[in-house]
Amino acid sequence: MTLPVEQTWFVLVELLTDLRKRDVDVPTSITEDVRLVRTSINFYKSDPENPEMMKELKRINDMLNSIQEELLELAETVSSDYPAQWIEKLKRAARGEEVHRPPQTKSKFIVGAPPGFAAARVHLREPLAEDRVQDIAETHSLIIEFEEDDLIAIYGDSEDIKKGLREIGSFFRE
Repeated sequence: MTLPVEQTWFVLVELLTDLRKRDVDVPTSITEDVRLVRTSINFYKSDPENPEMMKELKRINDMLNSIQEELLELAETVSSDYPAQWIEKLKRAARGEEVHRPPQTKSKFIVGAPPGFAAARVHLREPLAEDRVQDIAETHSLIIEFEEDDLIAIYGDSEDIKKGLREIGSFFRE
């Protein structure tokens, strides 16, 4: 489940994208504010039980309202009835309805990498036999851990990781 502020953010990003497709000049300050709001939402979601986060939620709402106001003003330059569809989506988002389903993503940070090692995480097109991957690991002095059947974490020297990735990639060109 997503928060109403997150749904509002999704609608505003969609509006911003649509305005750009219609060749409306959107100030870069709005784009930067949209990015900042996303970061703030993620920060809030990291610990919503913390009383200090209520201040953060208010700040997020204030920023969203400001962005919304600016984007709707720009939307009026497209046509007089163009903003109405966006206002309806924004109302639904404010009520907590799911207007957009957020993509399911995991953290891209690799936690627990050995100190002094470079790290990479790779999504494989299809699962590979573990023995094939371990052979590559031994050849290139790498540590390879299977996080899922099609997701591996690789640790080692940066150049060795590149060589290992090239070899793993060759399995998919066969």
